[in-house]
Amino acid sequence: MKFRIERDAFADAVTWVARTLPTRPSRPVLAGILIHTSTTGIALSSFDAETAAQVDVEATVTEEGRVLVPGRLLGDIARSLPAQPVEFAVEGSRVQVTCGRSSFTLPTLPVDEYPALPEMPSASGSIPGASFASAVSQVAIAAGRDDALPFLTGIRIEIDDTRVTLVATDRYRLAVREFNWVPATPGLDVQALAPAKTLADTAKSLASADTVNLGVSAVEPANLLGFEGNGRRTTARLLDAGFPDYRALLPKESISAAIINTAALIDSVKRVALVAERNTPLKMSFSSSEVVLRAGTGDEAQASEVLECTLDGPDIEIALNPHYLLDGLGVLDSASTRMSFTVPEKPVVITPATDDAPSFHYLLMPVRLAG
Repeated sequence: MKFRIERDAFADAVTWVARTLPTRPSRPVLAGILIHTSTTGIALSSFDAETAAQVDVEATVTEEGRVLVPGRLLGDIARSLPAQPVEFAVEGSRVQVTCGRSSFTLPTLPVDEYPALPEMPSASGSIPGASFASAVSQVAIAAGRDDALPFLTGIRIEIDDTRVTLVATDRYRLAVREFNWVPATPGLDVQALAPAKTLADTAKSLASADTVNLGVSAVEPANLLGFEGNGRRTTARLLDAGFPDYRALLPKESISAAIINTAALIDSVKRVALVAERNTPLKMSFSSSEVVLRAGTGDEAQASEVLECTLDGPDIEIALNPHYLLDGLGVLDSASTRMSFTVPEKPVVITPATDDAPSFHYLLMPVRLAG
């Protein structure tokens, strides 16, 4: 095998597939990046037995072949190469990487022991990469991180023809994002649970793609989720777990609703939360024209700040986790925030207050105060 490739294209491709390399591979060969050449260029792949990534890159190929190279080492080398074309050649059981006056010799791994990559599911539909990345980032913040509760570490995907709903929850907050897309088959009806971290990382990496094709095969033996855009492809095993009935958690109506400037609220919460110790709540007291934010009690450090707002309904006071609140406000994508309440003991629902903002709901459980 022998090829020549531009340094930036090579480094970008290697870095992208190296993202999914396992930190503790179950088999030594899974620590490698597979490089396969064809007449038009090269394909680089990685696989951790759950998630596979592949990228096609243009290159000048003089000898075709396949080789498996230690992935993290190749990634470190690719990022450090000077800004000159890269020459890549396989010589027996070694790989020679030359760039300008820099040269590296790497061992190879047994390519015949490398497992076959899962096949991409057929495309279920498509959406612009930037829109997809934004939608996923809005719900991923609410996904759980406790592997003992796998159903909370995922993002639920519901496809109903031209409408897609993404949902995540860690039991303390719930994020729901809806968007339109172009289905490959009219009347498509699919539900699946995808690993939140994999979905978020992949969506972010495909944000620059004009179009991302998403394929879901939510039945065994495949049970796969696939993405394709900008010559990059990722497949991930879906989570085999149930998901709570999130619709039952969303209040049907509210008794009060406040509208606040989003940027001002974020800045205020950050300042007041400076005195909040770990797990200490932020108290918010709403009246017709203002909201008072307070943190800290007794002999502890204390802070308070007053913000303008408009409140439709009776005055209300609620205590919230400031970090969870900032997570939701940070992805709201709206100049104004609407906070809807029922009673202080029930969740607050945070949504964009502007009509042109995407359909996004962030439900946050209140903190119960002593006494």
